[in-house]
Amino acid sequence: MGRHISRFMIIVLLTVLTGCTGQPAGERGHTEDENITLRIAWWGGGFRNEATIGVIKMYEQQHPNVHIEFEYSGFNEYWKKLAPSAAGNVLPDILQMDVSYLTQYSSLDLLEDLSPYLHQGGIDPTFISESNLSGGRLDGKLYGISLGVNALSTFYDPEVFKANGIAPPAESWTWADLDTMGEALKGKGTYLGTYLTPEQFFSYYLRQQGASLFSTDGEGLGYEEDRLFTDYFGRMQRLARDKLIFAPDIWMFNIKNPAEDPFYKGEALLGWGYSNQFISTVERYGKPLAIAPMPGPDQARGMFLKPSMFFSMAKSSRHKEEAAKFLDFFVNDVEANKLLKGERGVPVSSKVKEELKPFLEPEMVQVVEYIDWVEQNSSPMDPPEPVLTSKVVSELRSLYDLLLFGQITPEAAAAEFRLKAEGILKGNYK
Repeated sequence: MGRHISRFMIIVLLTVLTGCTGQPAGERGHTEDENITLRIAWWGGGFRNEATIGVIKMYEQQHPNVHIEFEYSGFNEYWKKLAPSAAGNVLPDILQMDVSYLTQYSSLDLLEDLSPYLHQGGIDPTFISESNLSGGRLDGKLYGISLGVNALSTFYDPEVFKANGIAPPAESWTWADLDTMGEALKGKGTYLGTYLTPEQFFSYYLRQQGASLFSTDGEGLGYEEDRLFTDYFGRMQRLARDKLIFAPDIWMFNIKNPAEDPFYKGEALLGWGYSNQFISTVERYGKPLAIAPMPGPDQARGMFLKPSMFFSMAKSSRHKEEAAKFLDFFVNDVEANKLLKGERGVPVSSKVKEELKPFLEPEMVQVVEYIDWVEQNSSPMDPPEPVLTSKVVSELRSLYDLLLFGQITPEAAAAEFRLKAEGILKGNYK
């Protein structure tokens, strides 16, 4: 991880090494009628908070000896609150975990390996595929149970395609088809599509080529040929120059304002994002939309199922067995998931997913069916990102801005990105 270790990690590391624990790490044995208090924390908004509290109350009703204390906050505030709890080794028994923090917390021995709790240990994985479990694995240990899965996807209004005389994307469409659509739109005043977040979609393109954004050890980039960078970002630069993807002033200032966003005004063919964003996109759009895969070729190599987030168990928990039972309830109980409505992503249990379909809104059914397709046409996701990923992404976004403004060539950007990214990952660049 080089010299650039966060203040949070230093505090936690000192705490772990000196044994300054806030409570014993071991678990007392308990009987079924013994009163138990579990603590749980998550980040989220209105619906997620209400639905999660509903599931907690449902669990307490079915297990009268269990009381669950809960705490929730916004994403940024959540991690600020969690850091001192981690430093004092007093994390909640169950904590919502993001893939970008999983490496940090597990490497400091703060999270319990959930592998022993599978099957007879409280968590039933019978209807959870290995691909849905693998996202929470690090070095052979399971540090998080996925609460839902997402996948990169393309959104569109069939009527906008019809109005422009262009056929909508098929399942097998390609980047070449995207270019062809763009050629047909030149001079018409209609955009090809919205802003493609560089770290997400460049990563997808690299996967299509059998490469990745980061190396397996997290100490460098995962592709050797800068041609891959210039191919992808050269296309993005051409599309911006031809006014086929959103002009910089739009995506910098108005991208979150539906009244100014060309996609929501019917002036762009395509939108891109993770599948869990489809519902809110339809709500903002105000009319039915369709969902399609990302462009090929080699979609199955590029596509992957991404855990939206996890529930992890604190290694310091005194009630691990009961925590494991709650995790099982959260992901495997159909009635609980009727309350949750897939808000954290498509449920990882195939049984729950099927039994929920009659109770879901049409848009959510589209997402579920899309995830079913991706599950059959995808590859395992890349390993968890390095600790210093945010610094690398910041550099990539800055270069992307310059590319779309036409202020740097793809070749120069590729060289600069490699120099800065690998310097950051090796601890040699601030």
